[in-house]
Amino acid sequence: MNSTTGAGGSARTVVLTGMAVTTGYGHGVDALRTGIYSGVPAFKPVTRFDTDRYRVGVAAQGPADLDLDTELKTLTEEACKQAGLSTAERAEALLIAARHADPAVSRLPRERQRERPIGDTARWLARECGFGAAGRTYINACVAAGAAVAEAAVLIASGRQDRVVVAAGHLVDPESFTTFDAGRALAPDGRLRPFSAGRKGLLLGDGAGVVVLEAADSRPGANPLARLTGWGQAGDAHHVCQPHPQGLGMARTIERALRRAGLGPEDLDYVNAHGTGTPYNDSAETAGMHKAFGEWAERIPVSSTKSMTGHALQAAGMVELVISVLALGSGLLPVNSGYLGPDPDCRLDLVLDTPREREVRHVISLNSAFGGANTALVVSAV
Repeated sequence: MNSTTGAGGSARTVVLTGMAVTTGYGHGVDALRTGIYSGVPAFKPVTRFDTDRYRVGVAAQGPADLDLDTELKTLTEEACKQAGLSTAERAEALLIAARHADPAVSRLPRERQRERPIGDTARWLARECGFGAAGRTYINACVAAGAAVAEAAVLIASGRQDRVVVAAGHLVDPESFTTFDAGRALAPDGRLRPFSAGRKGLLLGDGAGVVVLEAADSRPGANPLARLTGWGQAGDAHHVCQPHPQGLGMARTIERALRRAGLGPEDLDYVNAHGTGTPYNDSAETAGMHKAFGEWAERIPVSSTKSMTGHALQAAGMVELVISVLALGSGLLPVNSGYLGPDPDCRLDLVLDTPREREVRHVISLNSAFGGANTALVVSAV
């Protein structure tokens, strides 16, 4: 992405003024905060569907009867309330979404699928919550939420929008579970162990979240929670499922995000890594961090909070953006759970055992997806 500027010739500052989230720990930011800082993963037996035929039967699942659209509407209202948006300000806002495609639609005949476009949820949510319009809906796997946030930031920084609401969601469902189980990607020992020796795969998790992003100069009464100072996207086009072993796409993504933020690796206080717990992905991500961070690669604290929340696929970047903001506000870095011992291909300063206290000014949150796609978001203290 190229640099963007507002009408005055310089990029507008993007701030985050509201956020709401639901994960396997339950509904609300407080539930997520308590869960991740407890260090106890949210994984438990799946009750939403029968898992007897699978190799693995656990996930970070919330209530079995959770409805994604209903939850997104509730979260949107909560985030807008925290941001203090008036009815008029909502009416001027744009909604961008990232979500898991409805598996029921994919089973319909092709001509019927056109009657149920993926953007329907965003348009419905915009109408229900009083927004001016709905923009794109991202479904590009594990970078969907990160890509949606990056687009929102570009629209605000360039002066095309004063505020954009981003909603993202994915619930553990039998279709995704079947796909990852059949590919032997799920951890058979029931633990997601990012960057650890003996890691055996990922585990899925519920995730839904909403953030309100605004131009810092658009609303004098706003009370920002954080600044979104950098964002980057890049691909490596190496393999349909695997990242480049040297992490080339991830390195470019990090470099672009840091350049936009005007920061160097030495300025980062924490990396919320993608860290899926799969042997290939974790080593490639580490290689990308080493390429981008250089001598600082083993000095910046790192953890993958998927080790506690599970992998929320299209909503992963949203859940981890909220966690990054929590780290800024609390000065506590969440742990990299499930660690068994060092892997020579994952030489990082991992946050182990207990949350680490640290002054946190700048955090970078990373995500990768099939097809070699990568996103990076830099959030900074107000």
